[in-house]
Amino acid sequence: MRQKTWLARFALAFCVLFLSCAALAAVETEKLSSPELDARYRVLIEEMRCPKCQNQNLAGSDATISTDLRREIRHLLEEGFTDQEIIDYMVARYGDFVLYRPPVQGNTLVLWLAPGVFALVGLLALIVVVVRSRSGTGARQDDASGELSDDERRRLKRLLGDESGDAGNGGKKSK
Repeated sequence: MRQKTWLARFALAFCVLFLSCAALAAVETEKLSSPELDARYRVLIEEMRCPKCQNQNLAGSDATISTDLRREIRHLLEEGFTDQEIIDYMVARYGDFVLYRPPVQGNTLVLWLAPGVFALVGLLALIVVVVRSRSGTGARQDDASGELSDDERRRLKRLLGDESGDAGNGGKKSK
């Protein structure tokens, strides 16, 4: 009985700790002055990356810097900045990394071209494999019947150390 009580207490403590993590999630309490600004705000924080979290947008990040950036975006929207001006401001402060879709420039060209190059290389490899398998150069297809040639029988006899026997007879010696 004591073990069941201990186990129930442990399960309860685990659930309380697990569920309390949700209380730490970022909750937006400040409202913007109009629904139009709120819609623009949502689009901007979805499209901008958290500088600390690396692979999370500002909307989904609980990092302190994300909270600060969301507050800054709200402030800029209320002051009448356009979306492009806000994006330019963020890029000036944090670089192109803050954007999920960086502009096509010399330093980001590899990011834009690499997926296409890898897809072409994969397609070419697939074509080569298919052509080789159809032409028979990819796999040995000398004798489809499974019979050994005379040369292969002699080599097999030598490997088995049975020089006087006939390997074609299943290892039985011929008379």
